[in-house]
Amino acid sequence: MTCRIPHLTKTLVIPFLLSQLFLITTASCETAEEKGLAIAVEASRRDDGFGDYTADMLMILKNKQGKESRRSIRTKTLEVPGDGDKSLSIFDTPRDVKGTAFLTFSHKVGDDDQWLYLPALKRVKRINSRNKSGSFMGSEFAYEDISSQEVEKYTYKHLREEDYNGQACFVGESYPVDKKNSGYTKRISWLDKAEYRLQKVEFYDRKQSLLKTLTAKGYQQYLGKFWRPDEMNMVNHQTGKSTRLTWKNYKFRTGLSDKDFNSTSLKRAR
Repeated sequence: MTCRIPHLTKTLVIPFLLSQLFLITTASCETAEEKGLAIAVEASRRDDGFGDYTADMLMILKNKQGKESRRSIRTKTLEVPGDGDKSLSIFDTPRDVKGTAFLTFSHKVGDDDQWLYLPALKRVKRINSRNKSGSFMGSEFAYEDISSQEVEKYTYKHLREEDYNGQACFVGESYPVDKKNSGYTKRISWLDKAEYRLQKVEFYDRKQSLLKTLTAKGYQQYLGKFWRPDEMNMVNHQTGKSTRLTWKNYKFRTGLSDKDFNSTSLKRAR
């Protein structure tokens, strides 16, 4: 027995099949670079609109022998529509770094602006873009690691999809646009497919060797949308050192404004 399709059904089914074929063809034609960029854009889009937030951070530095030192830091972050974020970090302990303050104006295009206030010298030091691969306060995080990671700062390539810590993840490479001053030739990142949260990053140095690995865990959701990790750990495979950052007391939309992120007021940060 044959099944005949009425004319009306044909007019609905055939365009539908053609549209599905178009979508399949389009998806199959997407390059690895296009898919990598699309994933990065989506991850950034999901974090749009947080406004501002404050948090308390503990920095735990561990040397090759396993000896630890700890620093307590207060952080403030302000979202800037159309540009990168502004952030301020103020060190409270130990005594030898108390009062040190670090200010960053991230930008989508061009060099970020960064200043470091050193209370022992009672002066503000501007961080030159040529030094952005340098260590931030003796940690395994470079200056370029702690500015907001704007999409425009990198080019992208999707590699594969795989599980990491029980989560399905996108795995992709990103390459710094500023090849001259960056300390990296590439990063390989794992973002979970469910929420586009960063789970792991491998950093490769200028000799294409694995330099560091960053992992994040303990994500919490705020305002029903914005995800932040409770802990991030950066391990330097070449020195055996590591730096762990833990956060608590996140508070969003506290009313921060540009006046709270003024380079001339760094020395008055409390």
